[in-house]
Amino acid sequence: MTVTALDPSSALVIIDLQNAIVGAPMVPYTGPEVVARAVELARAFHEHRAPVVLVRVTARADGSDAAPGRSEIPTQPGSLPEGWDVIVDDLAGHPDDITVTKRTWGAFYGTDLDLQLRRRGVTQIVLAGLTTSIGVESTARAAYERGYHVTLATDAMADLDLEAHRNSTQRIFPLLGQTGSTTEIVEMLAKARTW
Repeated sequence: MTVTALDPSSALVIIDLQNAIVGAPMVPYTGPEVVARAVELARAFHEHRAPVVLVRVTARADGSDAAPGRSEIPTQPGSLPEGWDVIVDDLAGHPDDITVTKRTWGAFYGTDLDLQLRRRGVTQIVLAGLTTSIGVESTARAAYERGYHVTLATDAMADLDLEAHRNSTQRIFPLLGQTGSTTEIVEMLAKARTW
């Protein structure tokens, strides 16, 4: 289903568009393509004075702040390059943007994202970023569980694995909200905003 409406109190939440992640080999869009579409979305939200949230993931080099659960593919602590967790320049620096720092896949767990959105009366979030099946999907699930209307800009996200991206966009996201292109969402935002 394509996006049919945006609430007047919508916010844009951009997941993990930071130096190290944007440079990874993504599909079906490259990191720079995702950044360009996220910039377009952010510009539209700024023009309509709607909140823009930039979410970044970070971790201590020794792994002491990582999620403690066991997994079949454990993450290994190691040295990360300087600046790996810095939001890309194309998105950084807008004075009204909210920055949220997370240490797990989803942007709600262990952060003040929900508080920041509720203080601003946000009822709907538009999601974009990297990666589709991990950071974006985890955040979409948590937003849905918290009662937000969820819209997913499917051409403003990508994944390391094409099948994982398709599973999220075709099977999971329609259960959590509505999907649309960057162009559709920008057009819908113009209709939703009254100021």
